[in-house]
Amino acid sequence: MNLSTFLFGRRLSNREQEDKKIGWVEAVPAMGLDGLGSSSYGPEAALTVLIPLGAAGLFYAGPVIACIVLVLAILYFSYRQTLAAYPTSGGAYVVARENLGEYPSLLAAAALMIDYVLNVAVGVSAGVGALVSALPALHPYILPLCIGIVAIVTLANLRGTGEAGWLFALPTYLFICCFLGVIGYGVIRIVLEGDPAPVVAPPPLPPVSGEATVWLLMHAFASGCTAMTGVEAVSNGVGSFRKPVLRNAYVTLTIIVAVLGMLLAGIATVASVFGIGAMDQTETGYQSVLSQLIGAVSGYNAFYYVAMASLLSILCLSANTSFVGFPRLCRMVAGDEYLPKVFAQPGRRLVFTAGILFLCGFAALLLVSFGGITERLIPLFAVGAFLTFTISQAGMVVHWRRQSERHPGKLAMNAVGACSTGAALLVILVAKFAEGAWITLIAVPLTIVLLKAIKGYYVSLEAELRNPGPIVIEDIEPPTVLIVTEGWNRLSERAIKFALTISPDVVAVHVVRLGGPDSDENEKALHDQWKAEVEEPVAARGLNPPRLILVPSPYRQLHEPLLRLIEKLDADAPERAVTVLIPETVKEKWWQRLLHMNRAGRLRSRLLRSGNPRLTVATVPWRLSGNGQSGERRKAG
Repeated sequence: MNLSTFLFGRRLSNREQEDKKIGWVEAVPAMGLDGLGSSSYGPEAALTVLIPLGAAGLFYAGPVIACIVLVLAILYFSYRQTLAAYPTSGGAYVVARENLGEYPSLLAAAALMIDYVLNVAVGVSAGVGALVSALPALHPYILPLCIGIVAIVTLANLRGTGEAGWLFALPTYLFICCFLGVIGYGVIRIVLEGDPAPVVAPPPLPPVSGEATVWLLMHAFASGCTAMTGVEAVSNGVGSFRKPVLRNAYVTLTIIVAVLGMLLAGIATVASVFGIGAMDQTETGYQSVLSQLIGAVSGYNAFYYVAMASLLSILCLSANTSFVGFPRLCRMVAGDEYLPKVFAQPGRRLVFTAGILFLCGFAALLLVSFGGITERLIPLFAVGAFLTFTISQAGMVVHWRRQSERHPGKLAMNAVGACSTGAALLVILVAKFAEGAWITLIAVPLTIVLLKAIKGYYVSLEAELRNPGPIVIEDIEPPTVLIVTEGWNRLSERAIKFALTISPDVVAVHVVRLGGPDSDENEKALHDQWKAEVEEPVAARGLNPPRLILVPSPYRQLHEPLLRLIEKLDADAPERAVTVLIPETVKEKWWQRLLHMNRAGRLRSRLLRSGNPRLTVATVPWRLSGNGQSGERRKAG
């Protein structure tokens, strides 16, 4: 077993595609980690905004979270309809493309791509925040921990969605049991005791330093909306489900939304009764809201560390939602030629490797740029998600209007979804603009411009290479063949033999470095050898012997003198094409590559970039064996 097989698993064949699809048990951890993990940083982001209100901020936290849960419920019913209407691929990009046109679909794609990258950065940074809450000694290592976790999640997804789902299943379901359990226990204590005393008192809330203005509450709502960013994942990843596809998608979406809704409502309830507020993550001694919540309800016992370990796991692994959705979105966009075609090509494990690696690289870059601190990333977050929510729901409204059979109830549901998410988007944009949302507003149009430029390239390429009609054979004439040679050796011999099979006009080109010692003697010796060992034997067989041309190169370059020679040949015989044969040794061992200068590769690249439409460049390979000796033998006789 080699290293790649050990890390990524064996290479899968195309017929194994169906075997790698997943059911709802694997899909909840594969697609729901973002939504479930956001129950940690969503409410905490809202409470952070309410810090100036002191203890009164907890009073307003309930209504703010209630509005968020209401929007979540609307999204749930709206996306159920989207899944039913588009059971093979119901993401915002597809819905917008089918119903709204090119630019809305590109807007959805650009916003969702950016949101997926941000989701990886925010989820991982929040997970590391949970880790340093439990182990404060790790606080100086926030950024290296973030980068390491991104690398682990990337590796898991390169092995395939199914493997990632099963790998993340245990921490996901453990998290659900732990936090629904502790919230349930806290609610029971509230019901039975009325005003229960915390087992471990949370840090005191700061003094009042502001008023509960509409602006402040809008800002808190906007920050808390980051808890809904993973709802789109099921519709984007519906192609990953095994049959029955729709049932598995419905069950997955229901579990994710139901658990997320209960977590959000429960956190708001318990936090307001036990006096739990947000703290500054950059300060030593930072405790996340969920860390304080467990301590207040049940204390810092063994259960605390089990629950925090599960929280750490799902927050760090919440990036997996993006690693499932982002490559599939890129595959669809690349299929429409708005991204390089490599994004639509499955890799060794039938996953879209290019999308996974691209997501990993940009998320790591974002984490480095913002130091791995969640609070610095939150202002950029949720804009893209709510923009895609709004576009998707607007597209579904158009979809139902186009149907021959009227569906007033379904149309109304998606219209409500479009209006509610659109209103939330406006609130988020206004509240977060100065804090960093403007970066997203710039990044989205720039991404659209890039997507259009890629599409323009493919359109122009297709137009240039379109069907030329019946083949024209009147202008066929053997080309002038130039062979680049360092001297008379087996590489040159093989190239000349091949050249003689395609053209009677063969020219060997030897570049002479002017000013070298004994250059005149070396040139004369090469001419004499060429005449005796090439020209005379070829002429004896009745063939036109290859000529030897020595071209000077005062600056030790190969391509410039060769291009000048090609221009001269074009001028002398404009009706004939020119073919350049480049003899090249094939290096099969890694150390052989270190011992060669790759001049053949550089020359080939410069010739191809010359822009001459009548120039053909070909390679004549010579394979080397492991000991450096020739891997090919001349025939005896």
